[in-house]
Amino acid sequence: MASRTTLVLDEEAREAARQLARRYGCSLSEAMRRALVRQRDADVGVPAGRRRERARALRRLFDLFAENDPAAEVRRLKAEDQGF
Repeated sequence: MASRTTLVLDEEAREAARQLARRYGCSLSEAMRRALVRQRDADVGVPAGRRRERARALRRLFDLFAENDPAAEVRRLKAEDQGF
């Protein structure tokens, strides 16, 4: 559930929030939410549920690329690029 909080930002923090919002292509409040979550993950660690979700995604990628031959893929891409 969302709740409203008022923050008082000095000019440096406000400019940092503006820069993040431009970079992420979102509102100031969304940029600050993302920054808070990323900082928490960096300092405290990623929550167990998120770690499991990431591990599942990584295993899925391994499955998707299990039969992939990187050398053959590079050869195919180079052959396609010869026309350019």
